[in-house]
Amino acid sequence: MKVFKSAILASVLFVSVNAADVVATVGKVAVTKSDIDSMLQNQGVSFDKMNKKQQEQLVKKLIERELLFNATKKAGIEKDEAYLKVLENTKKDLAIRVWMDKIYKRTLISDSEANKYYQEHKDMFKAPEQVHARHILVKSEKEAKEIIDALKALKGDKLKAKFVELAKAKSTGPSGPKGGDLGYFGKGQMVKEFQDAAFALKNGELTTAPVKTQFGYHIIFVEDKKPAGVAPFEQVKKSIMAKMRQEQFKKVVDDAINKEKASVKVS
Repeated sequence: MKVFKSAILASVLFVSVNAADVVATVGKVAVTKSDIDSMLQNQGVSFDKMNKKQQEQLVKKLIERELLFNATKKAGIEKDEAYLKVLENTKKDLAIRVWMDKIYKRTLISDSEANKYYQEHKDMFKAPEQVHARHILVKSEKEAKEIIDALKALKGDKLKAKFVELAKAKSTGPSGPKGGDLGYFGKGQMVKEFQDAAFALKNGELTTAPVKTQFGYHIIFVEDKKPAGVAPFEQVKKSIMAKMRQEQFKKVVDDAINKEKASVKVS
């Protein structure tokens, strides 16, 4: 088998570097960098950016594909009815995909268009009041009180650092390894007892007593608070542009379908 493979590869003519685009030929068929890059474009890579081993493996696969394609031609597959049906459907799908890709690339949204949409739809970007909190969850009220006693004399960065340390060491909750960090959350996202205690605190404050919930006893530290309001344009610009681009793209496609529908009989 190894001898057979070597014979195949030896029969392939690798062209000199002067013909820069051609990496191999199989009979009269050239395998080019342009062909390879076209195949790879959806993966965000190019032939020249691959390492030598990757290039060799890819070229080997393409050579084997051409050799197998030669075998199918000799077997008369190109005249096979099942093959021709699949080929026709594949050609249609490919033509549509290439056309849609071109349409999508031409569909661009400017900053000013996105900003106009933002100004006209500000209600869509309202953000509720949010709290960024950390917590330490323990099983007993006694242990929770001991942790509060160890923290209550601290302020600012020292309080936060010690809280993170104790959360990693003592918290039984899943956020323990992250220093008890729960990120930002709004009302309705946590159990009521926890929510009420967290939203009652100010930035940098710690609960003065354990907060009991169905999960155990919590010590809560509020790292930051965001008041209710409208999200700034820069924060939502990308999502607006993506939404508008998709809507415009869909309109072009729908218009094309309706135009063709009006010009041909559909039954």
